[in-house]
Amino acid sequence: MFKGLTQKIEHWLFDLPEAVGGQPARWLAVPLRYAYALLRDLLKGDLSLRAMSLVYSSLFAIVPFIAVAFSILKAFGYHRQLEPILNDFLSPLGSEGQALTTQIMGFVENVQGTLLGTIGFAFLLYTVLSMIKKVEEALNFTWHVERPRSIGRRMTEYLIVMLIGPVVAVLAMASLAAIEIEAGAVVGKLSRLADADPAGSARGHFAPYVMVVGLFLFMYLYIPNTRVRFVPALVGAGFGGVLWAGIGALFTRVVVNSTRTLAVYAGFAVVLLFLVWLHLSWLVLLLGAQLSFYVQHPEYLRTGHAEIPTTSVLRERLAMSVMVLIGESFLEGGPRWTISGLSERLAIQATVLNEVLVTLEQHGLIMAGEDDTVVPARDLGSIQLADIMDAIRHEVPDPRRPEPTPVPLADVTVEKADAALRTSMTGRSLRELISGA
Repeated sequence: MFKGLTQKIEHWLFDLPEAVGGQPARWLAVPLRYAYALLRDLLKGDLSLRAMSLVYSSLFAIVPFIAVAFSILKAFGYHRQLEPILNDFLSPLGSEGQALTTQIMGFVENVQGTLLGTIGFAFLLYTVLSMIKKVEEALNFTWHVERPRSIGRRMTEYLIVMLIGPVVAVLAMASLAAIEIEAGAVVGKLSRLADADPAGSARGHFAPYVMVVGLFLFMYLYIPNTRVRFVPALVGAGFGGVLWAGIGALFTRVVVNSTRTLAVYAGFAVVLLFLVWLHLSWLVLLLGAQLSFYVQHPEYLRTGHAEIPTTSVLRERLAMSVMVLIGESFLEGGPRWTISGLSERLAIQATVLNEVLVTLEQHGLIMAGEDDTVVPARDLGSIQLADIMDAIRHEVPDPRRPEPTPVPLADVTVEKADAALRTSMTGRSLRELISGA
């Protein structure tokens, strides 16, 4: 039932506007396609599961992370700026948010004043790095990235996030607060001249929301293991920031209007509110990342994270196309192809292309670098066209792959077809194909 309804909705959004023609129908369909894609991904539950996993990691890492940031910022004299930032983040919890902020900062003070020793420090470092790793895995999921960073790159880049991130965040927050105060003073003077309300009622506390948008933008650009363009990341960050502010306002009303219900949970109420707010915040972050992905790769709007059907002919064509493009760039001394660049050049989803690239790499035909680039694994003259076809048609042996009981007539027929294909390409290398020899 739901599958049939989904197919009808996709037909109305993706097929009918093109069939009817006319720019108005297409302009109307574009925002509806994005809304449908985000709603479909949200209802599917994968993003919610990732958000819950991040909530679990956050519970372990929030105090160590703030403690590490506290130590770094103490050298700059900005360590006390962490408390108002945390308080702004927890403001939708109402009075409970202030109490929770005080408790967390108390834990941080205890960590700072305790001799942890080598094991304790290692545990703090592990919890912080594991949380950043979870965030990377979640954002890689939204961006359909199946190749994570290497251990070496993870350590260096995670340390950069852990050491430099808090300093930049606090300095940005302080700058925004200063701008806000100056803007409030100007509005106050204008209000007094016009006999209007005081400036305090005229201006809003915009610094936390700008900070959230900036934080989302940084995470979308830096953390996924792929090249993210600035405009799609900014669109996703803006959407995430507005959604976070709206959900925060709604959550505050729910908390205020459910005091009797929360009284049932007594001391556990603040814990429950904190968990729910953390889950909503992470879910908003992932939704913004998903939107930025769709803006950069609109070809995924219809399929999302669903498995994309392929055929043997398509895989063979992609393998040969990839080898030709990589070989041409290598012979001409041009820039290396990246996986995302190949995906855009061939107008094919990266998930489909990545399966072909993995197979070619397993057969020793290409090499994938740490920077997402792809190069030939050996001299083009030693790569036979038959080798490329064999790599796709005959995958690396796997003991888990089933071996059917022989059917002589069928097996002989398949072997003859395979031999005919190899014979048609025997003796011709990739270099000869590219050079036209």
